[in-house]
Amino acid sequence: MSAPYRVSVSRLAASEATVPGSKSLTNRALLLAALADGTSELTGVLDSEDARLMLESLQALGIEIDFDPDACRAVVKGRGGDFPVKSAELYVGNSGTTARFLTAALAFADGGEYRIDGKPRMRERPIGDLLTALSALGCDVVAEAGNDCPPLIIRGKHDVGGEIGIAANVSSQFLSGLLMAAPLAKRGVVVNIDGDLSSRPYVAMTLETMRAFGVAVESDAAFRRFSGFDSGAYRGRVYAIEPDASAASYFFALPAILGGEITIRGLSRRSLQGDVGFVDCLAQMGCDVRWDDDAITVERKTLSDGTLAPLTGIDVDMNEISDVAQTLSVVALFADSPTRIRNVAHMRRKETDRVSAVATELRKFGVRVDEFEDGLQIWAGADVELTGAKIATYDDHRMAMSFALAGLRIRGVEIEDPGCVAKTYPNFFADLEKATRPVDAD
Repeated sequence: MSAPYRVSVSRLAASEATVPGSKSLTNRALLLAALADGTSELTGVLDSEDARLMLESLQALGIEIDFDPDACRAVVKGRGGDFPVKSAELYVGNSGTTARFLTAALAFADGGEYRIDGKPRMRERPIGDLLTALSALGCDVVAEAGNDCPPLIIRGKHDVGGEIGIAANVSSQFLSGLLMAAPLAKRGVVVNIDGDLSSRPYVAMTLETMRAFGVAVESDAAFRRFSGFDSGAYRGRVYAIEPDASAASYFFALPAILGGEITIRGLSRRSLQGDVGFVDCLAQMGCDVRWDDDAITVERKTLSDGTLAPLTGIDVDMNEISDVAQTLSVVALFADSPTRIRNVAHMRRKETDRVSAVATELRKFGVRVDEFEDGLQIWAGADVELTGAKIATYDDHRMAMSFALAGLRIRGVEIEDPGCVAKTYPNFFADLEKATRPVDAD
């Protein structure tokens, strides 16, 4: 574990912030470039633990990738759905996208035999819904311990296909992995959704990324049925990866907490990432949000009497943007009324049980938090006195990044094991320090 990070009470010092490339788009683009015919050049590639795990796994499977982390650029020589290495043990850490996307792709890799394993927490993260769907298509994928969690044993078969259903209420990554791999199946695939679909914007992102690499999937407007995978093959291309909207949420939160305004370029209403919707939550709370063609600005104004414009608690369904629910939970500490976050039960199966972890750590500040199966309520208000605390991060990058924001207003906040941010944003604390200035330094 890394040494604790002590947050300084600060003011907003930057009018713009730059965040790294999207983890979600990076791992989708790396996989599709590997499956494509021809060479792809990816720009804006995220250099983080999760992205490295995907990149190194693909290299272990025989895919040639020339990665320049300083230029955020990767050149990938696609093999048209073939993985040259036919036997490999792959370590995926606690990267859900790497584990789930590769499981589906390798299930259709003819003649290969592979084992996927990761951190102890990965061995607790269920993947049974994806295994059930793959088995229904004729694939040979099993959980080594018989518990629907990694380690997984995969024996790839190309001559599979059919019409199946998949449950995607636990994680949309199961569906995204299946959709991206489906064009490799020899006998064609039709996918129907069983029950509810969580994090729908990530499925839309998957479909748009597949389209960019040459495969247009047929789907209904409600995302209940997907077909047409056999109508084309992935093709190499030049592809620009957007800034990470989930990472941007920490900087969009700065003016909400501290006052002032900040702009992030490269994100807009046209973004493939649903998490840009975080700023709509801030708008509901009382911030001003400006959408430009290639930028988003968030401002919390100062009133004529020198006080900040009110920040009001909200009642919000965050099912489709659950990766920014932790950020909103911390912003909610500084609202003048309670905030209720709903429909995020699937957060309990992330890097940690995020609903329980957020509630536990928020209470350390002296605020009442009610925990529900599908979310939580934060009883903030002008009469609540917030106190410093040592925050546990649960080896969860988003716990570290979101709770660091609280220390910008509350003295005595310390973040345990801040190094866990390497999973998606290794330079987070340095970038946070660039955007803020300790008030004691004024």
